[in-house]
Amino acid sequence: MKNKARRTFLKQSMAAGIAGIMAPQYTFGIIHKRKPMQDIVGHGDFKFNVDMEWGVQDPSKIPVNDCHEMVLDGQGRIFMTTTGTHNDNILIYDRSGKVLHSWGREFPGAHGLSIMGEGKDQFLFITDPDTHRVSKTTLDGKILMTVERPKEIAGYTSNDQFKPTETALLPNGDFYVADGYGKNYIIHYNAKGEYLSHFGGTGQDDTTFNCCHGITLDTRDAAHPTLLITSRANQEFKRFTLDGKHLETIPLPGCSICRPVIHGEHLYFAVIVTKTWDTWDGMLAILDKDNKVVSFPGGSVPTYTNGILSAPQYDGRTFKNPHDVLVDGDGNLYVPQWASNKTYPIKLNRI
Repeated sequence: MKNKARRTFLKQSMAAGIAGIMAPQYTFGIIHKRKPMQDIVGHGDFKFNVDMEWGVQDPSKIPVNDCHEMVLDGQGRIFMTTTGTHNDNILIYDRSGKVLHSWGREFPGAHGLSIMGEGKDQFLFITDPDTHRVSKTTLDGKILMTVERPKEIAGYTSNDQFKPTETALLPNGDFYVADGYGKNYIIHYNAKGEYLSHFGGTGQDDTTFNCCHGITLDTRDAAHPTLLITSRANQEFKRFTLDGKHLETIPLPGCSICRPVIHGEHLYFAVIVTKTWDTWDGMLAILDKDNKVVSFPGGSVPTYTNGILSAPQYDGRTFKNPHDVLVDGDGNLYVPQWASNKTYPIKLNRI
């Protein structure tokens, strides 16, 4: 159902794009004068000024399509995935919003983006559900390793059933792949890309998923690291041990969660939609260490009744289907957006 709605919305977005690109025509490499930031979003200790023009580029020189995820490297550069066959799929921004470089046309469905390592030994993991691959690359785009359909799992009978959306990386080089648009397995590999084990699959019980779109390693309890995994279509995320044992399910009514992002003691994620895939929608969510929402930037005040979250309401203006959130060291947020009429990422400045 979601895939059908996604295709419909993409057609609508393409038609809108023909009518006119929404992004202003600014010269690549020049930091233009921005309009004053007036909108304030968020709640409690997590309020932000919205800078809609932070990432804007000249689309004739630096085009984007659907923008999916962002990570920050050790040099303070921001890497972003964007889809397309006639544009580079990785854009590299500096913190001011200028594109420094771009590369990679081997990832037309560029989706999940994770980073590991330190200094010159940092690497990227890129998931592409369109080419059915996970790629490990250097920061300048050299492909070091490719993972395709795990033939060790009987649930796969063809390569195109493997549609990975996200990875989670361990300090020892092991990694997990979430097959969020495919069979909903979580697959564990060693640093060489060799299959180790798997769990999950499509279903409705505690141990299975309905779109395991995002996954991350949660090290807030350093002695007991766990995996946080979204079951997006069920509007919840689940916690598992590293060997695949279910620990808890956290329901978040009204929140179609992309991927969980850990920053300090808090958990951040993009809510790509609240009600419909057919119009622009969505917000961000910030949760405390007890999994309670403390702020909905772009949405209504978090409200609980008898311990149950009330479905939030989109504010109707801030976001156009946010797909991820990157948090910098100052608590500012950077947000790429899916099916947003080819808009560039925006920035939320922490107040």
